[in-house]
Amino acid sequence: MELDVRAIEALIPHRYPFLMIDRVDSLTDDKIVARKMVTRNEPYFDGHYPGFPVMPGVLQVEAMAQAGALMACKVLKIDPSQTLILLMGVDKVKFRRAVVPGDQLTIEVTPLRKGASIWKLRGEAKVDGEIAAEAEFLASIQPRQPKSAQQGE
Repeated sequence: MELDVRAIEALIPHRYPFLMIDRVDSLTDDKIVARKMVTRNEPYFDGHYPGFPVMPGVLQVEAMAQAGALMACKVLKIDPSQTLILLMGVDKVKFRRAVVPGDQLTIEVTPLRKGASIWKLRGEAKVDGEIAAEAEFLASIQPRQPKSAQQGE
């Protein structure tokens, strides 16, 4: 299964400038492969780092988490208007190479454990087949609160 940015936005709440997935190339119950086109226009490059723009590692991990959320939405047939998928924790994070403007970041995520409300996943972010970042992370699948509860009413 492939997804374009419109289909991605229909499943997860992230939007520019925080949407870290541009396209999903393949999606099964056991793996998602997604892409992020890294351009000089990304707002974080102005300060990270002037004269040597590098995609922050935390955003590479966020891209993995967003890909994992997309997989969970499809596998569990989640209604995104009723359910949120939230990052709970990150382990075994390693950054192996810089990601710079012009790179195409390929994100591969596989589930290690799938529960009804918590998933454990493993992700890799690659550039030209070379691992740039890798991590294991936990995702919590929970009902959305009504707007009145979110606003403290």
